[in-house]
Amino acid sequence: MRVVTFGEIMLRLAPPGFERFLQSPQFVATFGGGEANVAVALSGLGVETSYVTVLAEKNPIADAAIGELRRFGVDTSSIVRGKGRMGIYFLEAGASQRGSKVVYDREGSAIAIAKPGAIDWDPALRGAGWFHITGITPALSESAASLALESARIARAAGATVSCDLNYRTNLWKWGKTAAQVMPDLLKLTDVVIANEEDVQMALGIEAGLDVRSGQLDPAQYQRLTGRVLDAYPNLRGIAITLRESKNASHNGWSACWRDRKEFLVSRTYDITHIVDRVGGGDSFSGGLIYGLMKLRSSQEALEFATALSCLKHSVPGDFCRVSVDEVNALLREGGSGRVQR
Repeated sequence: MRVVTFGEIMLRLAPPGFERFLQSPQFVATFGGGEANVAVALSGLGVETSYVTVLAEKNPIADAAIGELRRFGVDTSSIVRGKGRMGIYFLEAGASQRGSKVVYDREGSAIAIAKPGAIDWDPALRGAGWFHITGITPALSESAASLALESARIARAAGATVSCDLNYRTNLWKWGKTAAQVMPDLLKLTDVVIANEEDVQMALGIEAGLDVRSGQLDPAQYQRLTGRVLDAYPNLRGIAITLRESKNASHNGWSACWRDRKEFLVSRTYDITHIVDRVGGGDSFSGGLIYGLMKLRSSQEALEFATALSCLKHSVPGDFCRVSVDEVNALLREGGSGRVQR
């Protein structure tokens, strides 16, 4: 089954290691973006994957982004080139009690100014069994929001399972409407939703009533929250909530829960210390969940696989997840001792 993801890929510029912005006069240049990260993660798991976006024409940085996706085995044949610029984001990685910082520079990017009809969805979705999008694309502009709705509507009509990571970003919703005014329409076209408690509250207007700063996560509260989402959207097959206990920037507890129309499930919890890079962790969870729901025997197995994959991503620099199925299964089987493999 082929998976198609749609969104914006950006140039990522980050100081070396854990330096502050311009502490030394250089940046490490890579690429990243929620939906591209999911495509790369799935391709690394052996899934046939295509990525769709709109990129600046006659732009060597955009050319390099396409080349990087191809290097990971992601099909890029449906990427459209058009007017606009290449989006950029700057990342300052946090450590200990100093949190990470993200600065976006993506206004006027090619996908932000693209309009419905910019992408020929028939060939892009031909043979696709799954389509993935996030709440980041609708946050970029009014036209990008319309394009996102168009993509999900056509994918659903084509028979693909549609998943959406709500991915609420405060610094992006600036074009006039709030996330809570836009995202419910997208969720009505969705089969599987992925979120955290802030996403549910800010993007859907459903009160979470949770205090994640306490360091203690009560599964019963998440059972009630996921139930409210399923009640509000009868089209949904299921919802996954990632549960991050942020003890500090370098030390997180990591787990997830899943609720469908039959059961509520909770994964094992990973105590992640000395985090290398948490950016892309949620995207790797999405990729792992899609993989699990497509290929594994039960929802519990899918949930455990996704949580383990995203746990491992925290040890990998950059947006992209570079983890294999065997490595995930080893973590699930052996518990993550981190012993040298010889």
